[in-house]
Parts: sequence; C-alpha cells; structure tokens
Amino acid sequence: MAEREPSAHQFMDLTVPEYAYMFGFLQADGHLHQGPGQKGHLTVELSIRDIDLLYRFKHFTPYNSSVAERVRSTNFAETHHSATWTLCSLEARSKLNQLGLPYGRKSKEIAPPHIAFSRRDYLRGLIDADGSVGYTGPGWPFVSLTTSSTAIGAYLCLYALKITGVERTINRNARDEVYNISYEKEAAQALVADLYYPGCLSLGRKQVKADSLASWARPVDMRVAHSRRSWTAREDQMLLQSDDIVAISSELGRTERSCRLRLWRLRNSRVLMPNDR
Repeated sequence: MAEREPSAHQFMDLTVPEYAYMFGFLQADGHLHQGPGQKGHLTVELSIRDIDLLYRFKHFTPYNSSVAERVRSTNFAETHHSATWTLCSLEARSKLNQLGLPYGRKSKEIAPPHIAFSRRDYLRGLIDADGSVGYTGPGWPFVSLTTSSTAIGAYLCLYALKITGVERTINRNARDEVYNISYEKEAAQALVADLYYPGCLSLGRKQVKADSLASWARPVDMRVAHSRRSWTAREDQMLLQSDDIVAISSELGRTERSCRLRLWRLRNSRVLMPNDR
C-alpha cells in the first residue's frame, strides 16, 4: 500500500496515519521549547542516517520548517553527525501542545490523544522513537518500548493484548524509573506485522528489521509456553466489588494467589481499571 499524502487534511489530523505517526514520534523524541512572548520552536534531532524521516516530516508540515546537519563531539563519540528538523510556527506549536505535546520536560506527562486517532500508526511512531525491533541474542524476534509514561505503557499493553493475546503488566525499572515493555517470538511477529504494515511511514532501518521478523519460525525443539488466561473487564469488576477473596476465587475459577495479585495490580495502577478499557 502506497504512503498517502496528508497535505489535503488539516495539519495534525490524527486520523490520518502519517500525522498519527508523526505525533507519536514527536511525543517521544521531539522537544517543544517555549521562548519569550510568542516565540519558541519544535525540534527533532536524529542521527544523520535517519535524515530522510525528517524530510518527510518537513514535507507533511504546511508551515515553514528546516532540516539542518551538524557534526559535534559527544560523550559517546568524538564526532557525531546529526540532523535536526526545526519548526517555529506558533500556530503549529499551539496545535501540537493542545493535542498533548507539553513544553519542556515531558517524559512522564505524555499520554495517548483524547481524540480519535490512528492507533497503530501512533504506536509505531512511539516505538520508532523510543523502542527497538529486531532479534534477541538467542535469535528470537522482539519488539520493545521504553517509556517513563504510565499512560503510554498501559496503552501499549492494552493494544498488544488485543493483537497478540499476550498480557503484560507494567513495572518501573528500579534503576532508572522507566518501563521496559517487550514482546518476543510469535507475539512480536504478530505485533510488528500489525504496526509495520506495507507502505507505512517509518524509520527505514526499523522497517527493514520489522520485515525480516516474518521469516522466523519456532524451532521444532522449542517448547511453547503455556498461555495464561487473560483477565476480562467483567472479572476485574467482580474482583474489585468482592470482599471475600476465597469466595470470588472459587466463582472465577482462579487461585487465591492469582486473585490477590490481580487485585494488587488493579489498586496500584499496574493494569487498566475495567472502566478504562
């Protein structure tokens, strides 16, 4: 499927796949700076190898913007060649801010849009910016996202559950207080096939890796792990309303340990509450 031209639509109409992708990418890797008065700018800096994506952003933006290159020394390399897309328009910045791209530090504050949006394109933008796609050391397909936002982490888990049938709970890494959410093997293949569909806007190098995952086949001697029974919204509601863990575990056909753990996760925002699904 060929990439569609969003220029006929309103800027940042998130039902348009390219704009939904751009917004997810900007939430993860963009920087909205507030200057004095009405001044300010949006920037996205990437390695020079990804400069093509910045030119796509420039092309899809009906406001004056620029892409510039620079070479500098960093803590990781003597010479780092990068490219930066810069957008100054107050109208464009205001639109992005209204949609949920905060000024200044934003990593914990970002959340999925509260209006209609193309979900898989938005998630692909987040993963292209702050995630990984490829193969693990042992050679298994994987896709992952690192985020500081509870809302983003929970949304990915909910979306992936519908695509893969695999349930994940989110827990912050004790060292740096971020969520590391990962899917492997067949679950990774299914999720990547959905997110990185033919003709979509994406980072070229990640699209190549995503396409390669389809060729993986589970070795005949690799045991398939038993799939856990997912919790439904109705079961969660019954669990929250019950004051007898023994009785409700019997009614639900689950162990007391499973019910206590699920109740703790619900009350501590480790999984979405039933009314939020």
